[in-house]
Amino acid sequence: MKRLCFLTALVFTLLFYQPGYSEPLSSTLKDQQNVSITIYNVNVGLVKDTRHIDLNPGVLELKFMDVAAKIDPTTVHIKSLINESSLSALEQNYEYDLLSPQKLLEKFVGQKVQLATINPETKREEIVEATLLSTQNGNIFQIGDKISLGHPGRILLSRIPENLIPQPTLVWLLENRLSKPQKVEVSYLTSGINWKADYVAILNPADTRMDFAGWVTLDNKSGATYRNALLKLVAGDIHRVQPERKMDLMAPKMAAKEAAAPQFKEESFFEYHLYTLDRRTTIKDNQTKQLALLNANDVPVKKLFIFSGAPSYFYYRIDQRSSKQKVGVFLEVENSQKNKLGMPLPKGTIRVYKQDNEGSLQFVGEDQIDHTPKDEKFKLKIGDAFDIVGERIQTDYKTLGTNLYEVAFEVGLRNHKKEEARVLVEESIPGDWEMLSNTHPFEKIRSNLIRFEVSVGKDKEVKVRYRVRFRY
Repeated sequence: MKRLCFLTALVFTLLFYQPGYSEPLSSTLKDQQNVSITIYNVNVGLVKDTRHIDLNPGVLELKFMDVAAKIDPTTVHIKSLINESSLSALEQNYEYDLLSPQKLLEKFVGQKVQLATINPETKREEIVEATLLSTQNGNIFQIGDKISLGHPGRILLSRIPENLIPQPTLVWLLENRLSKPQKVEVSYLTSGINWKADYVAILNPADTRMDFAGWVTLDNKSGATYRNALLKLVAGDIHRVQPERKMDLMAPKMAAKEAAAPQFKEESFFEYHLYTLDRRTTIKDNQTKQLALLNANDVPVKKLFIFSGAPSYFYYRIDQRSSKQKVGVFLEVENSQKNKLGMPLPKGTIRVYKQDNEGSLQFVGEDQIDHTPKDEKFKLKIGDAFDIVGERIQTDYKTLGTNLYEVAFEVGLRNHKKEEARVLVEESIPGDWEMLSNTHPFEKIRSNLIRFEVSVGKDKEVKVRYRVRFRY
């Protein structure tokens, strides 16, 4: 037994005190020379942390501190920026047993602690020794031959256990072959950091043009602060493997016409778009930050009134005489350079405002857009028209054969506005269809969607009638 202990001690000595091995070295933010972060709009960020560290040649242990608390340890990579072959990682660990009052107490279960209370008569602090028996659902102490469920005073501990650390830490066993200080880059993915786009549109009195501004909202809950960082944003639908499962409405701080100049450079990247901030910025932990993305004034816009149908209207005989429907109000914009836009727009929420007769901005509606390439149109539903009424009547329904039907509709549009209104009646016709008769010309938008463009005068009513035969 003595010989076994001696051999174990000898192996330990040879392994850890051989030439070239040194005691564990810690690296903190004071060693940091550069940090860059690329944030994806899927709640993940890629961090690249460059540090200047004085490493001795040989095998050594490096504690790399001040990393994100929500780091994905499987994505960590370290390399030398001086000579990549001069640094090899033999072992990698992620330590996240963080120091907290509860965990600190748990480490002292079964050990002696001190309890301090203020004597109400003498007003002096008195300290007694106790054994901490449990921390489950409250602390249990043994004081002498008595058991105390909890204690009103302070708990005094003699030390901090070695296996508790104040912050998440990456620990490597490295082999360093460079005789001068190393410049290393550590990269990793972290969750808890996200970005989104928010837009503000201000309509002119005629609803024909708008001032348009885009904002980037960053939300950092990754457990780290990125100081003076190079910031990149990636917009696109990135696929990520999902782990197996075990059984704010935030208004931008400026109106569109008051927005700062755009600060992001946009470029294509793989099948996504990359937006790079033209300056460095600090992203604090638990901080929401907004940055200007774009600013365009006097952008042409079309206001559309749309009365929409649905395929289900064609499948069944509708017994009720009529059905009132809302007429939707939409804004349509072309994202093109000729319209003073043209930057690929990340998906986000667009909030629309307009000045009232007193010149005060009022909120008129909002909608979301998906990622929108240049030269493509996007359409926003702002709400429903108050003064335009739509009514649908099924005037006929026939079954002509197996899966063959004939149906007729009458769509009534009444305009109570102070001016003429143009309403788009859009009908979704199922299956293979044929128009038999119609009172107004129509446009075939898609194979199963037609559109009637109808002018309705002030305080007038117009009725659109049509009959179709379809098979499905």
